[in-house]
Amino acid sequence: MSPRGRRGGTPSPLRHDDRRRTFPALEPLSGAEPAASWWGNAWAEALEYTALDPARLARGRDYAARGHVDAITVTPGRVTAYVHGSRPRPYRAEIRVRPLSDDEWGDVLAAAAARPDHIAALLDKDVPHTLAAAAELLPAPGDLVPDCSCPDDGYPCKHAAALCYQTARLLDEDPFVLFLMRGRGEREILSDLARRNATRSAAERAPADAAPALPTVPARDAVAKDPSGLPPLPPPFPPPVRPGRPPVYPQGPAAPGGFTPDPLALDQLATEAAARAHALLTTGDDPAGDLTPWQDAVRLAAAHPGSGLTASTRALYRDLAAAADRTPTELARAVAAWRQGGLAALAVLEEPWDPPAGAFDRARPALAAAGLPSFRPWRNHLSADAVQLRFGRDGLWYGYESDRDREDWWPRGTPDADPVGALSTLLER
Repeated sequence: MSPRGRRGGTPSPLRHDDRRRTFPALEPLSGAEPAASWWGNAWAEALEYTALDPARLARGRDYAARGHVDAITVTPGRVTAYVHGSRPRPYRAEIRVRPLSDDEWGDVLAAAAARPDHIAALLDKDVPHTLAAAAELLPAPGDLVPDCSCPDDGYPCKHAAALCYQTARLLDEDPFVLFLMRGRGEREILSDLARRNATRSAAERAPADAAPALPTVPARDAVAKDPSGLPPLPPPFPPPVRPGRPPVYPQGPAAPGGFTPDPLALDQLATEAAARAHALLTTGDDPAGDLTPWQDAVRLAAAHPGSGLTASTRALYRDLAAAADRTPTELARAVAAWRQGGLAALAVLEEPWDPPAGAFDRARPALAAAGLPSFRPWRNHLSADAVQLRFGRDGLWYGYESDRDREDWWPRGTPDADPVGALSTLLER
């Protein structure tokens, strides 16, 4: 127990219900990494990749190392704690993350129930890569929203950064904390998995003749010498509802020459191939067929939230940037744009243009009428102190943020046809 955790006498025991968990203050942080597990480091680095001031991150890591973070409370969508700074009274810091929808939870639980080794891994306090990717359990860059009661308007401030680093260590100890952040408690998840396993077992015990018969062609008719007498071929099988799951790459000795393929990279490539094949089969279109190599690199990085975040995938993220002759920072910014609005948002990031008279000209009076600060126009951009709007060729407004006086703009928020609406999520922070 850290000195901060002992403030006021004997530390209180862990309080636990299924939708709210409070953890006593952790021991001071030590070591080069904020966490020992790949998912704990992914959590911390999701905030680091979009931080606007590395110096604040360094101070936050120092605060965590010195035990400035008190007890941490985790509820769906929110992590909160009091963090001690230079003033006598601590600040209330929090990290927000979007809870998963019921449909997304269905995907996660179905993926876990389909693989007995996934359930065993969870009970052993481990998170398989394939399960984490089933519905983007881990936050991607830009998904974590820090906030703090201190007067510092940095993104994030040092108190919120310290909370983020200590939360990564909670995830080390119990990955079910990650599930709680996303909206479900441990008992609720295990109960649902038990029900799904019972349903699966009952289906496997069903009589074989219960399955519908598929149309067939007798072999003797198929090889008949008279082609005119051949019966018509049976109709093709209907396409699956969703792309198939790739097989697990076996862990074994190195191949001849010492080369050992990266199982995660193979899993990502196979998953990507299955998704594109499924789209081509069901729609007739290849979703990546018309993209440039750079656009495809951005799409690939955006499709895999762990890419560039964990130690095992950082090289893959770096290689994607190098293959397109870009820097990892350029790729990270482009990924943020892609997640904001796909190919259209990427064009807004990279292609300034001159809008015709109309919607762009009406935006500044609308912003002024809403009591917002004065915006400076440049081509399709409207800029204020730390926020910016960019008008897309699709008629939508895209929000951006930067530290004051830095002109280092990053995509934020959700595109909107109303410029005031596009700014609403940025101004709430």
